Amino acid sequence: MASVFFSYSHRDEVIRDELETHLAMLKRQGVIETWHDRRIVAGDEFDGKISEHLEKADIVLLLVSPYFIASQYCYAVEMARAMERHDAGDARVIPVIVDPCEWHMAPFGKLLAMPQDGKPISKFPNMHDAFLQITSAIRQAASGNAASSSLAKEATLPVQEAALVSEKPRSSNLRLKREFSQRDKDRFREESFQYMATFFEGSLSELQSRNSGIETSFRQVDANTFTATIYEHGSPKSECSVSLSDSFGGDQIAYSADKSSRGSSCNELLGVVTDGIALGWRPTMGFHFREVSDEQLTQAGAAEYFWSRLIEPLQR
Repeated sequence: MASVFFSYSHRDEVIRDELETHLAMLKRQGVIETWHDRRIVAGDEFDGKISEHLEKADIVLLLVSPYFIASQYCYAVEMARAMERHDAGDARVIPVIVDPCEWHMAPFGKLLAMPQDGKPISKFPNMHDAFLQITSAIRQAASGNAASSSLAKEATLPVQEAALVSEKPRSSNLRLKREFSQRDKDRFREESFQYMATFFEGSLSELQSRNSGIETSFRQVDANTFTATIYEHGSPKSECSVSLSDSFGGDQIAYSADKSSRGSSCNELLGVVTDGIALGWRPTMGFHFREVSDEQLTQAGAAEYFWSRLIEPLQR
């Protein structure tokens, strides 16, 4: 069984969680076991535990983003040691590109990055496609490690026996209630807006590539507004602007079916909400484009909610 170590910025924890979900089959089959610093329990020595697991890892995943590169600990400690072990042939380092950033000149820039061609996860219209590519690459790397004498024996175990040597079972229900400051909400709002912009740009590009007669346009007007237009046989079929407008109160993102509105008017608003554990989004106007549950939306769910409004005229 190959040991997989996550090196990542806590700003990218959502991506790490999602990737670990996609690795579930590899863990069930006893192909890999995973570790990251959220497994450290009260009373453990932080640096010591990280170093212990980094030293014994067969595969080190670098979740590369601007935050990862900016993190002194991620870059100068974890990545530096991981590359030493990689160059010595003691471990395999796999860069996983989370967001666009200047990573090619880094020490790991010489390595084959995932997803394929180093395309950032955030640039995929459906991020599950990216995670599948990464999962396949990790399976291949783990299979390569299994050829070594230390792992080959484990690789021959039946699935039932392999499960016995995997990590201890644990609950996934480990989140605790917390208080969110206005700064937390403002940051979440800004990050969600940037996620929506990337989501719309990628979705428009994919829509055009898949459909004859469809052309699309994405424009980042400024730091607070982007517009999107879908043309069918040269004629505009649907358009919108999405804005961090404060015209309707704080903690909201506005959607308008008129791309010239620039946040001065809207057809729908999403407001920041919290269940006491995480921040999320919920429609705040008295009418909704479609029925939604009372559950708060994630960043991806919020982007999909607005995208559904844009594409709906072409699906009637």
